[in-house]
Amino acid sequence: MSPPHSFPIRVYYEDTDFSGIVYHANYLRFIERARTEMLREKDIHQGEILAGEKLFFVVARMNIDFLRPARMDDLLIVETKPAKIGAAILELDQIVRRDEEVLFTARVFIAAVSDGKARRLPREIREKLVFC
Repeated sequence: MSPPHSFPIRVYYEDTDFSGIVYHANYLRFIERARTEMLREKDIHQGEILAGEKLFFVVARMNIDFLRPARMDDLLIVETKPAKIGAAILELDQIVRRDEEVLFTARVFIAAVSDGKARRLPREIREKLVFC
């Protein structure tokens, strides 16, 4: 298994609440960006898949834990690693760190969808992810 995909995020003023702490919903934005970049690094381009196969990914479920606050100007690292690749569901583990300190964790369940219905992940996508 290769190491998790790492994506750096700087916390800006707009990411925080009135106290200078990252607003809870922004962690979801951070991990969304990191998931997209992990797929892009694996040569999985969501726009091309949507245009060609009319297939897109949706978040079906998340289990999240807010462990420690991030603050304005922090440099965070979002780590993303596939946990399980099912027929139509991709489970990802995502961790937000500040240096070695874990601030946020999520298990994200991504469903492949076409025409409003769950669909099997295409073989070529599964193959690109299986070696993550």
